[in-house]
Amino acid sequence: MAQQVKAVIARAKGAPVEVTTIVVPDPGPGEAVVRIQACGVCHTDLHYREGGINDEFPFLLGHEAAGIVESVGEGVTEVEPGDFVVLNWRAVCGQCRACKRGRAQYCFNTHNAKQKMTLLDGTELSPALGIGAFAEKTLVAAGQCTKVDPAAEPAVAGLLGCGVMAGLGAAINTGNVGRGDTVAVIGCGGVGGAAVMGSRLAGASRIIAVDIDDRKLETARTLGATHTVNSRTTDPVEAIRELTGGNGADVVVEAVGRPETYKQAFYARDLAGTVVLVGVPTPEMTLELPLLDVFGRGGALKSSWYGDCLPSRDFPMLIDLHLQGRLDLGAFVTETIELDAVEQAFERMHHGDVLRSVVVL
Repeated sequence: MAQQVKAVIARAKGAPVEVTTIVVPDPGPGEAVVRIQACGVCHTDLHYREGGINDEFPFLLGHEAAGIVESVGEGVTEVEPGDFVVLNWRAVCGQCRACKRGRAQYCFNTHNAKQKMTLLDGTELSPALGIGAFAEKTLVAAGQCTKVDPAAEPAVAGLLGCGVMAGLGAAINTGNVGRGDTVAVIGCGGVGGAAVMGSRLAGASRIIAVDIDDRKLETARTLGATHTVNSRTTDPVEAIRELTGGNGADVVVEAVGRPETYKQAFYARDLAGTVVLVGVPTPEMTLELPLLDVFGRGGALKSSWYGDCLPSRDFPMLIDLHLQGRLDLGAFVTETIELDAVEQAFERMHHGDVLRSVVVL
């Protein structure tokens, strides 16, 4: 039987979000209903509200979440009612050319629930990243549920659902940071901060955090940065070279998503070094680089989508590391809030006052 629950929606571009009642259908084949326990407030949700993703309003916001599986549909074997899960927005198909080559993290046919959640009047909702977790309950594809150790706090575990995983994965999976490497991270919000933490976890010897906000730089130090550079007052390329013996960093993670910061990353890497773009650009942005420099410097220019993660592989491992005290995911939780405080959390995010606000239900 369909259920009515409270949820946060965005009705129109730029309009303040609102808490309203939505209808969640029973799960169909391959689907699951999850009772949400916690959901992080991510920049992507703000992009949805601002019309920066698409114009398929109204949106059901929220996607960085953890909760308990309440019910499953026909044919679901991945999870069962009572499982503690982290939600992900890339349920792999297992059948596409990437999956068949053993590269499921690049699955070209990820999927979401087929049924739609609606408003009380029947208006269909577009769930953010196919999840829609600023809600007491949500409907997802069962493959979007990754079972993890229930000893983890939901407010912490849910962060792996998007931003923290993107940053950790950019360093570990995409950048292949290894023991003794030098790493620079440009942009030290939630994603960049996670890249700093991931670099430390991987054994990097020198981790240089770059930002224009001294507060974020100080936080980056607590997450593992060995050096900081305020690029508002200092040329970051020269500073990174100076801190790496004149060579540049082995890996530079660009967590801003702008042409000017990407160029900084490109020229701040060592010869044959790696640039990882994990910051999300907007559609109108373009990049111009001398092709001779691209050729002459060698190395690799990579994009990291969701940290090149495979949720079934990475989420349980990272939760285990957290529970062992080796990965402080709780450091990203600046505050916990209620469902009706999401709009105010967007404001604090915009002003750089938080790493993550987390809605706890």
